[in-house]
Amino acid sequence: MKLLKRLSKELNSLKEDVELRTSAESHAGTMQTEEVKSWLEDVQRINGETKAIEQKAGEKKFLSGAFLGKHVEEKVVELKAFIKKGKTFLGTVKYFKYIILGGGVAAGYAAREFERQGLKPGELAIISKEAVAPYERPALSKAYLNPKGAARLPDFHVCVGSGGERLLPGWYTEKGIQLILSTEIVKVNLGSKTLISAGGETFKYQTLIIATGSTVIRLTDFKVEGADAKNIFYLREIDDADKLVESIKTKKNGKAVIIGGGYIGLEVGAAMKINNLDVSMVYPEPWCMPRLFTPPLAAFYESYYANKGIKIVKGTVAVGFNSNENGEVTGVKLKDGRMLEADIVVVGVGARPLTALFKGQVEEEKGGIKTNGFFKTSIPSVYAVGDVSTFPMKLYDDMRRVEHVDHARKSAEQAVKAIKASEAGKEIAEYDYLPYFYSRSFDLSWQFYGDNVGEHVFFGDNNPLSPKPKFGSFWIKDGKLVGAFLEGGSPEENKAIAKVCRLQPTVENLDQLKKEGLSFATKMK
Repeated sequence: MKLLKRLSKELNSLKEDVELRTSAESHAGTMQTEEVKSWLEDVQRINGETKAIEQKAGEKKFLSGAFLGKHVEEKVVELKAFIKKGKTFLGTVKYFKYIILGGGVAAGYAAREFERQGLKPGELAIISKEAVAPYERPALSKAYLNPKGAARLPDFHVCVGSGGERLLPGWYTEKGIQLILSTEIVKVNLGSKTLISAGGETFKYQTLIIATGSTVIRLTDFKVEGADAKNIFYLREIDDADKLVESIKTKKNGKAVIIGGGYIGLEVGAAMKINNLDVSMVYPEPWCMPRLFTPPLAAFYESYYANKGIKIVKGTVAVGFNSNENGEVTGVKLKDGRMLEADIVVVGVGARPLTALFKGQVEEEKGGIKTNGFFKTSIPSVYAVGDVSTFPMKLYDDMRRVEHVDHARKSAEQAVKAIKASEAGKEIAEYDYLPYFYSRSFDLSWQFYGDNVGEHVFFGDNNPLSPKPKFGSFWIKDGKLVGAFLEGGSPEENKAIAKVCRLQPTVENLDQLKKEGLSFATKMK
């Protein structure tokens, strides 16, 4: 009877996998649908008959032991046959102890941490939709777009962005880590620990790390007129950057319109100007980077960009695009009635975490997958890191989701440490993250640490004509310094503002803080 129950459980697990594979058939086109349908119906029948035997086994008065035994033996033979046939529908199933789903920054840093912690060849696979090994994604909006000495792979594979070793494709091979590239996972069953690719491949795991990151918000999502025209670009993956670079060459000295005044808008706007394009930036907010910048901070960057010849158009949005007979964009229609000529358009209006595959299977919060301080989800064998995770921000005692490369790196390392510690029966400290953001454009470079809440105090020289401007802002909440921004800081000064945001010292006089400025942080012991 124990064998019967075990085989019945195995058959039902297989049934879930086959159903998952069948639902992905539209992508794969390889299943024998009618035969599978018949098999699934027979499994339903066998399940009913097996339950009946189990029920009668508990009511021994109805059947003799010998007669019941005969029924069990027959059903065991039938179960084995159906399990064997079901496995043929799945084809070759690839099994891994660990699978990292996603091939971005977090995947590379997680792989490095697995290797550091101890990894046997063949235990780990990275499944990525992209065609290249994990790389430092921030380069795409910076050095990748340079007209001279542009960054190209393999120069910026992880983990060079944090000063670490560059992990070339050969490194993964050497360490026995399987890179499964150009492979999109379209169906996931966290209960049966199964992933199905668009090509119909089946993958099984013991532990899964979800590192799917984010996808860009597209204007076509909002049915903006003409938003599908050629030479309208979004920047997320290396393929996007390659297409943009090619267009810059084709439309040499042309007109570029940047939609959005955030990270991508400011960095790509600068890159387009460095490539000698006539650049306009359009965003609806009253100032750029409104989620972080205060008005005094934004005023500097807007003036600096204007002095570089970039036209800033605020308080309106793109409502449509014109294109020529070749389908190439020629103009951007604004809500205020203006029309901007355009040979190239780059859109940077935000991103969404890629969590759709896991909907209804794992607990979510604040737009992401809810995790604990070790990035474990509501399912013990599943971890979520980077953009997709909503985690406890210990420093501020709340749950947050952070979209930035620094968190992607550190959360990936934390998850792997937690996985390996759990296997060894050990404990590690919970994630204690200090929010950190940075950007570089033209000759400018800024860093931000902490939380931008409460009152803000501006300090320093923000004259856009200064040869080396150095200025910043502190944020004070409930009498404590909780956030700091610094443009033009040295490595030591940047470390100082990070330290002061971690310590959260008491601030009694805002005027005195403004007067002291950066020295308030640098003198902190």
